[in-house]
Amino acid sequence: MPDKSYTARCACGAVEIEVSGDPIAQAYCHCVDCRAWLSAPVHGATLWPPQSVKFIKGKDNLILYKRTENSHRMSCKSCGAAVLSDHPDAGFTDVLAATMPDFPFAPAMHVFYGEKMIPIKDGLPKFTDMPAEFGGSGQMAAE
Repeated sequence: MPDKSYTARCACGAVEIEVSGDPIAQAYCHCVDCRAWLSAPVHGATLWPPQSVKFIKGKDNLILYKRTENSHRMSCKSCGAAVLSDHPDAGFTDVLAATMPDFPFAPAMHVFYGEKMIPIKDGLPKFTDMPAEFGGSGQMAAE
């Protein structure tokens, strides 16, 4: 059976990415870095092994913003839309759930809930930063 695949696009369609297989994790991220980059109070993150993320078109149409060496954020030069964020030290690439209209986004947790702007009461686990298996403290936050 072939891998599942999904297409991610920037707002204008100049950049297209294909992700295949299953993500490592899906989460709502509340970190100040994601909020600032996306101008949104929360981010729908899908974390993929880097080898599962392939550019279909427009890789040369991306601009790179490195807020830190752990977070390489890429946006479309034409429309300015955020597309993905590489996290080389962590070993995953975050392809924004909002860029994949056919992807069945089903987050299993909230990360960096200690930095939240808005409370979300949905019964999902809420980590003050990240789960221990992703390099965080593993500490839980109250809903």
